[in-house]
Amino acid sequence: MSDGEFEQIFPTGEANEAFAQYFIGQSYLAPLAGGSVPVSNVTFEPGCRNNWHIHHGSDGGGDQILLCTAGSGWYQADGEEPLSLVPGSVVRIPAGTKHWHGAKADSWFSHLAFITPGEGVSNEWLEPVTDEVYRALHENGENA
Repeated sequence: MSDGEFEQIFPTGEANEAFAQYFIGQSYLAPLAGGSVPVSNVTFEPGCRNNWHIHHGSDGGGDQILLCTAGSGWYQADGEEPLSLVPGSVVRIPAGTKHWHGAKADSWFSHLAFITPGEGVSNEWLEPVTDEVYRALHENGENA
């Protein structure tokens, strides 16, 4: 994919092969900043989403922050209603929260992602978001 196919402020990056096993569809990863709080731009092709997962940490660490920068996507915490994400949407995901995020079926989607630093920060990948669960978002009219 070239950056010209999906207009966004940050680079799309390379195909996210390192984490491909935890995604349905193609995602791209562009590291933007390193240090104690690395920041990456994650881009999802239409219909792409990551598996359910949990960020762990203590002493203030492990919270994930998502800032939608382009396109349109979904975020959902386990047991909660899905949230529609558009440019400017921000989600703070407390450590220990089972969740997933990804593009809507008909839209590219990009977000900046970072994890707050602390002790024991890790990521636990879980089961995929099934096609049935994903399709239900669109069939129930949750496409705003």
